[in-house]
Amino acid sequence: MSQTGTSGNPPRPIEMARRVLQIEAQAVSALGERLGEDFLRAVDLILGCRGRVIVCGLGKSGHIGRKIAATLSSTGTPAYFVHAAEAVHGDLGMITRNDILIAISNSGENDELLTIVPLIKRQGGRLIAVTGNPASSLAQEADVHLDAGVKEEACPLNLAPTASTTAALALGDALAVALLDARGFGAEDFARSHPGGALGRRLLTHIRDVMRPLASVPTVAEDLPIIEALTAISDGGMGMVAVHDAKGMTSGIFTDGDLRRAMQKLGDLRATPVAQAMTRHPRTIAPGRLAIEGVQLMEEHKITQLLVIDDGQLCGAVTMHDLFRAKVI
Repeated sequence: MSQTGTSGNPPRPIEMARRVLQIEAQAVSALGERLGEDFLRAVDLILGCRGRVIVCGLGKSGHIGRKIAATLSSTGTPAYFVHAAEAVHGDLGMITRNDILIAISNSGENDELLTIVPLIKRQGGRLIAVTGNPASSLAQEADVHLDAGVKEEACPLNLAPTASTTAALALGDALAVALLDARGFGAEDFARSHPGGALGRRLLTHIRDVMRPLASVPTVAEDLPIIEALTAISDGGMGMVAVHDAKGMTSGIFTDGDLRRAMQKLGDLRATPVAQAMTRHPRTIAPGRLAIEGVQLMEEHKITQLLVIDDGQLCGAVTMHDLFRAKVI
């Protein structure tokens, strides 16, 4: 049964949800006001790291740590997550003196993390602590402390980690993006770490990867009658033929659209040479251009085929259907 409000007040679930969002938004907003030298030191420390960044936590902080490690890795900072409980039972061996440990604990008094710290320090590792308590043991032992403290949890009992985990996650995102910017990490770099995603296909696929090779592109001479060019269009399956002059140089393209326009203007096409109906100086693209640039060119000029020209010579062709099949669009 739904809980409805009275006297114009919102239903209690809506009221509670709004309160949660307000508390968490305020917690994240407060982080920005506290950013300063410690944050800059954390960025510099990670930029100078010769190993990898290890993110460590337990419980809800562990879940946040996994996400932070994943975000760092996908934005140019090699990182992985180590569970604090597993670390004290053998996984600590994965951490080397060249690595940096980011330890996350709202209280800063987590026993497993505090067990790890002296061992990290002994072998020369560096520690960045993310806690809600600057006076905590973990914060005091850290080379850099990032304050993720919140005034209150969004839980009405002020017990369940809610605002505190949101703040830690947002601080981790802020650190990852600051590092991304400092490294000059761009969209193509991002695509290389996401080759299976849509962005990877858009930024890593080139025209040469999706075009039909020259041997598969139907071509006809300028003086061929249009009626015969239609056979080449049908056999080629591209809705077009490339047209070349007497010297073998590409001089135009003849498409289904050109055929319709020719029928309206020229009438009887049985003896009309294709040169009279073709599109001269058609839109072309180089094989080294990104496939997404081909999409943009087609959409801009409202066409569905492009001839691919390399050093002035026809080397292939690409259609909108080819780009669909390659999942570029």
